[in-house]
Amino acid sequence: MTVDKSMRRSVISSLALVGVASMVLTGCAETGSGGTGDDSVKGQTVHISGGITGSEADLLNQSFDQFTKDTGIKVEYTGDKGFEGNIVTKVKGGSAPDLAIVPQPGLLQSLILTGEVQKADETVSANVDKYWSKDWKNYGSADGDFYAAPMLANVKGYVWYSPAEFTKWGVEIPKTWDDVLALTKTIREKTDAAPWCVGFASGDASGWPGTDWIEDLVLRQAGPDVYDQWVSGDVKFTDPQIKDAFDAVGSILLNKDYVNAGFGDVKSINSTAFADVAAKVADGTCALTHQASFLSSNFLVAKTKDGATPTVAPDGDVYAFVLPGIEAGASSIEGGGEFVARFADSAAAKQVQQFMTTPEFADARVKLGGVISANKGADASLASSDFLVEAMKIMQDPNTVFRFDASDLMPATVGSGSFWKGMVSWIDGMPTDKVLEAIQAGYEN
Repeated sequence: MTVDKSMRRSVISSLALVGVASMVLTGCAETGSGGTGDDSVKGQTVHISGGITGSEADLLNQSFDQFTKDTGIKVEYTGDKGFEGNIVTKVKGGSAPDLAIVPQPGLLQSLILTGEVQKADETVSANVDKYWSKDWKNYGSADGDFYAAPMLANVKGYVWYSPAEFTKWGVEIPKTWDDVLALTKTIREKTDAAPWCVGFASGDASGWPGTDWIEDLVLRQAGPDVYDQWVSGDVKFTDPQIKDAFDAVGSILLNKDYVNAGFGDVKSINSTAFADVAAKVADGTCALTHQASFLSSNFLVAKTKDGATPTVAPDGDVYAFVLPGIEAGASSIEGGGEFVARFADSAAAKQVQQFMTTPEFADARVKLGGVISANKGADASLASSDFLVEAMKIMQDPNTVFRFDASDLMPATVGSGSFWKGMVSWIDGMPTDKVLEAIQAGYEN
């Protein structure tokens, strides 16, 4: 599940912002997609489908308001809570939308294999080359051909906490993994309560929050090269480097003194809904929780112990820091995001996909709130909170080592199968070696 499984280039290039509108219009004219002066697309409707639902779906539709005024193309986005399970069937059955917003590179590869996904045109390709790191383009490609452009992004590996409580306890934001363990021990001693709250429950996707923990530690302990080899299957789950990550995470998640604040014992992690941890951090019951940047939206419906809506700010009720590396100053980030795949070969659909690769689209959606983009031409200051501004700058920073959520890149039998299930079994008490063997067996299914 990608809520994403998906966390995160600070200096915005003025050159990237100059003339981007003319570039888009020129690209549209060159590909015959119809610019603002092309009457052939006016009045046409482009249908987009994806797994984004509720208020976020409404905001996504609003992001096209100016585009519709400029081009005459109406965009209708429809969210489907069962998108991941339905889209391949719909495509194979001849019911593909004009465009689809795909949250997992692995799912995207399955769609490309149907032969129905159109290759990205030159304008889309050029925009992605200009505004995203090459890793993002690779995730949208197959067999050397580029298909799907990145859209939004999220940073994973955040640790949420209370700045006020940190001040009261006389503790600071940790700079290394060892500092995290020392901080955990100190909070336990000062409060005589479990410092961490954790939730793995997510319906059929239960266990995915645990995979985020493991992915963070593989990236930080073993490094990006091993992470890539792990994703590709060249490094097996039974490899000592992967077990080291489990052992590191287990020093917190399997420690009865450290979890599960506000919910119960270690095994209660599996029955706790992944988003419910926000409420416990907000009301002070829980000192620390590990979750992606998206958790900021869950604090909008949480309450402090005084009954107020918590403020998300460095000096507010709650804030977050990126889980540090083994050495201080490491800038490795795991994150997620969505990709825009095109099925329709129409001029209007091409122009919508082109628009969605521009800083203008990113700015339009980001300023409506709750999300960030890794588009290097977008204005991070438009993000709706200090936290999201910081998260977006991390994603835009060329010095950040970014890797996509590993489970989203692995074959579905593993990434959203044996890996998720293995995390649940691990919390329930299955020995680590047995868990690793069971997860690895997913490659044989």
